[in-house]
Amino acid sequence: MKSYLYLFFSLILFTSCTGDDSSTFEPQTEADILEYIEANNLTTTKTNSGLYYVINNEGTGTRPTENDIVELDYKAYLLDGTIYDERESIILNLGIVINGLREGVQLLKEGGDATLLIPYQLAFGESGNSSGSIPGGTVLIFEIKLKASYPDYESQNDASILKYIDDNNLVATKTDSGLYYVKTKEGDGNKPASSTANVTVAYKGYLLNGSVFDENSNGFTTNLNNVISGWTEGIQFFKEGGEGILLIPSHLAYGDAGNAAIPGGAVLIFDIKLISVN
Repeated sequence: MKSYLYLFFSLILFTSCTGDDSSTFEPQTEADILEYIEANNLTTTKTNSGLYYVINNEGTGTRPTENDIVELDYKAYLLDGTIYDERESIILNLGIVINGLREGVQLLKEGGDATLLIPYQLAFGESGNSSGSIPGGTVLIFEIKLKASYPDYESQNDASILKYIDDNNLVATKTDSGLYYVKTKEGDGNKPASSTANVTVAYKGYLLNGSVFDENSNGFTTNLNNVISGWTEGIQFFKEGGEGILLIPSHLAYGDAGNAAIPGGAVLIFDIKLISVN
């Protein structure tokens, strides 16, 4: 099951704008990286930017470009071996990750794996990350496996939805917009007459990893033009008393940016019951 929590890990995505006391700033240098390489008997290559890497397997699929959406497995740690993060099937936008990770992922093709030794200049700089878990001047090491690469979130979302449908043995219909829906109960009442209809809907909303972000079992009343596009379109396929599932790609939900509760680029799934058309 894919993880869509990447927007919340400033550890990877964002550099910090908070400064450290320069009197205590002791950056790890290239000499520290070379010492680690020698101690671990690594045969590395250095890029012009200062990134060191070891490619264990280049892979055979598509090679990503700098703004692609990628699916990675990774383990991230410090020169002393301290692991600070480890993820499987995480979805990342290469356009907003630290420079060393962006450069390193592009050295691989789908199916490939590598070790990246990232100097602080290509990571969180002299300030460290915003949470303070990575001090300024820290070298980062990533063991990465590139599982898939996509040109945009729409392509990635569609592939993820299709996998979810297959994994859960669903029979879904896809609309021209990219929405998928499943009818589990037809219902026998009225259908919403238009995209501005007022409806009452019971629902549970969750991510592809099963994490529930919202739920209303008693019924939520709204005009369909006041909700996300995936709802506006999807609810109109149901009659009163009808039940089903909406699988909504991010461009019909909260887009690349997301919101406070929804990661950017996330697919949303809603179990819904249309209680009434008002």
